[in-house]
Amino acid sequence: MSMFSIFHISGSAVSAQSQRLNAVASNMANADTVAGPDGQAYKAREVVFQSLMNQNGMTDATDVGVQVVAVQENQAPGRRVHDPQHQLADANGYVTYSNVNTVEEMVNMISASRSYQNNLEVMGTAKSLLLKTLQMGQG
Repeated sequence: MSMFSIFHISGSAVSAQSQRLNAVASNMANADTVAGPDGQAYKAREVVFQSLMNQNGMTDATDVGVQVVAVQENQAPGRRVHDPQHQLADANGYVTYSNVNTVEEMVNMISASRSYQNNLEVMGTAKSLLLKTLQMGQG
């Protein structure tokens, strides 16, 4: 594996964490929504990652890294609030809200943000090491 594969690995991780941050942003934006016209409330979305391992004896840098396999909806039931006056209340007077847990989403946001930052730092460090190596060859 060459030094340049670090950029591919970290780049794939940055891309995956970017998708995770987008899912968190969508979840937070819909945290207090109620059931829509179809009668279904918003379901939180979760990004599923998979690590890619090189099967070619570590010769191709594109065979390693992280990829997003799926974006799944959380199937937990939504929060139900008794509010018979609400226009979207069911026959029993309950309104179904989204199943987004804002505390979990904040933790996911912090985790994804830190991972994103760490991978950018890895790329910056690798770039710095490569430039130092080139400078040593010139002197």
